This record gives sequence, structure tokens and C-alpha cells, in this order.
Amino acid sequence: MSYPAEYRYTKDHEWAKLNGGEVTVGITDHAQSALGDIVYVELPKEGRELKTHETFGVVESIKAVSDLYSPLAGVVTAVNTVLNDSPATVNQSPHTDGWLIRIRVSDVKSFDSLMDAKTYSDYVAKLK
Repeated sequence: MSYPAEYRYTKDHEWAKLNGGEVTVGITDHAQSALGDIVYVELPKEGRELKTHETFGVVESIKAVSDLYSPLAGVVTAVNTVLNDSPATVNQSPHTDGWLIRIRVSDVKSFDSLMDAKTYSDYVAKLK
């Protein structure tokens, strides 16, 4: 599996892509693969304020139900409504079309505290 170099990652297998003062958040290819076929995604409403590592939703697959954790603190500015009708988009395109939420971050510098692609890849390799 490969992980986009410009993204940052968490130990909970979420990714974050910074664009100005906003981050797009999703789950990694590793996470979607481990979960199997995703059948349902529950996401927060726009405007919700999140703390770092706060649960913001749930992803349900044929294997398990897993909480989603915010990689950074901020306010939800967008939710990927495509996932309401097509949750499998997360399986098909976890790092692009299968994004979950966008957050206007409270502290842009906190993005640098997340794992880079190499560190995350090494982390995943140790889990096997």
C-alpha cells in the first residue's frame, strides 16, 4: 500500500491533507482494507466543533463498526454527502473521493505533529 506523501497520518489510521487553514480527513488505505466492505458511514453535521482525537463519526463494514477520530481540533466545514448513498467509495478511493470531512483547524501548526507517510508506513508494517 502506498500513502500520499503530502498527507499526514494518525495511529488511528486517519489521514489529513492540509489546504490553507483547512484539512480534509479520511481513513487510510490500510484501514479500509482491514475493515473490508464498508456499508455505512455516520458523519457529523457541518459547524460541529471537534477536539483533537475526539470521535466524530462511525464507519461500519461487514466485519466491524469503528469509531472515527479527528486528527486535529477545529470546526467541521464540509461533510462528504456522497457517502450517504455510496459508502463503498471509501473502499474504492480512500485517499481521494472517499474523504470524510473537512475541518477549519484551530492551529495549523498542529498538522506538523502528525506522522508523515514514511513514518505511518513503518508504523503499519509493525502491526503485521
